Amino acid sequence: MPNVTANGIQIEYDIFGDTSSPALLLIMGGGSQMIFWEVEFCELLAKRGHFVIRFDNRDVGLSTKFEEAGVPDIMAAMEGKPVVSAYSLEDMADDAVGLLDALGIEKAHICGASIGGMIAQVVSYRYPERVLSLTSIMSSTGNPELPQIEPEVLAAVFKPVPGERGAYIEHNVNLWRTLWSPGFPFDEKRLRKMSAESYDRSYYPQGITRQSAAVLAHGYRRSSIASIEVPTLVIHGDEDPLMSVEGGKETAHLIPGAKLLIIDGMGHDMPKEAWSKIIDATSGHTMQADV
Repeated sequence: MPNVTANGIQIEYDIFGDTSSPALLLIMGGGSQMIFWEVEFCELLAKRGHFVIRFDNRDVGLSTKFEEAGVPDIMAAMEGKPVVSAYSLEDMADDAVGLLDALGIEKAHICGASIGGMIAQVVSYRYPERVLSLTSIMSSTGNPELPQIEPEVLAAVFKPVPGERGAYIEHNVNLWRTLWSPGFPFDEKRLRKMSAESYDRSYYPQGITRQSAAVLAHGYRRSSIASIEVPTLVIHGDEDPLMSVEGGKETAHLIPGAKLLIIDGMGHDMPKEAWSKIIDATSGHTMQADV
């Protein structure tokens, strides 16, 4: 896969579809490599008339790591203690726009999942002239008054990650059991394959901790989110154990004219059985924005 230097770091990326089609930039969530935007999913979006771009956020995959920054005490930070972040969500948004610059893309549809949705929000209010539309999937606003993550889910997300390949795969499969959509079959074969590919491509568990610190340091930017004027679609599962569906509802409420799609039975993942609904909604949204 190719890479570019943008915003002072190396960013690894991948593309699908016709470069003359409207660009759709996919931003993945915390600690997850771009390969979690699976090839089949990207190809389906490309067939709908998008030039699809996926990339590794900083501190994950094959993009630049911030090893020298150390690992923050994220559990203490979540308990309200001061958090020191190596970088901000604004920096991560600047990375995304820097990638568009490097690829010569003036405007793009921006789609983010989980923490990627928060980054996509920042891109949308920080660089509105670069955004054709925003799609926020299973993300939130950072509002501390919304339902918070249950302690057992939080413990599973930040449980120490084994270094041995087989143990790493088992760890990830067990984590996904916690986050998985209760309304859809648990796809263990798919998750084992994705976990193995992630380990072989780039084992780097500390990145998610620094990315999470950036989210906590960012806080609740209600007025900034409410200032977003680009066409917005919010997609969320009603059984999300990590980012409550209330976060999706508030996102849609704050952004003028935003559309909200709640998928029954979906958790903090995108089960293949829900792909057609997600892709139909996303493509319909981008097509309307292109008119």
